[in-house]
Amino acid sequence: MKNHFLLILAFSALLLSCGKKEEEQQDKTKSAADALQQFADKAKDMQTREKVDPIDFRKLRELLPEEIAGFKRTEASGEKNGAMGFTISTADARYKGDNDASIHLEILDTGGVAGVATMAMAAWTMADIDKETDTGYEKTTSLEGYKAFEKYDSQNKSGELNLLVADRYVVNVNGNNVTMEQMKSILGDLDLDKLADLK
Repeated sequence: MKNHFLLILAFSALLLSCGKKEEEQQDKTKSAADALQQFADKAKDMQTREKVDPIDFRKLRELLPEEIAGFKRTEASGEKNGAMGFTISTADARYKGDNDASIHLEILDTGGVAGVATMAMAAWTMADIDKETDTGYEKTTSLEGYKAFEKYDSQNKSGELNLLVADRYVVNVNGNNVTMEQMKSILGDLDLDKLADLK
């Protein structure tokens, strides 16, 4: 079973990671320190909110249609589990398209008050990322009016899109043998407003 709580433990390593070039070390360390402070401030703010239990994963699963953006669902599942004081509801589905194209769509909910858990799974919301290579890119951006992170490898024709909705729901789209536009169309066809309104 996929353990999302490992992401919480990995969050510090993500923020403190540095490039190979020594001349960039100081700037990256400063950026990591700023991100850690922002993380601490937001976590403190979120902990002052009224406690809200994560939504029933069955409600999340209802948002995963049998067909989306031309892709047909091949399987779907959901679960609610907890560890280290955090409880997370998860619903996910796998989809197949033409020419071996595949999509994995996942929705997670921490209830919106477990600031550390939410931000660990969406650490990119506190970073400014804009990177390009010969075969792809990764960047923070905005999609459908929500904070987002996108990453794509044109050589492998694979990528991911991550979205934070209503400061509690994390939507992940991972694709193989697809274009970035196809993955964006998945988010475009997903009822994000309904997700944001779930209680």
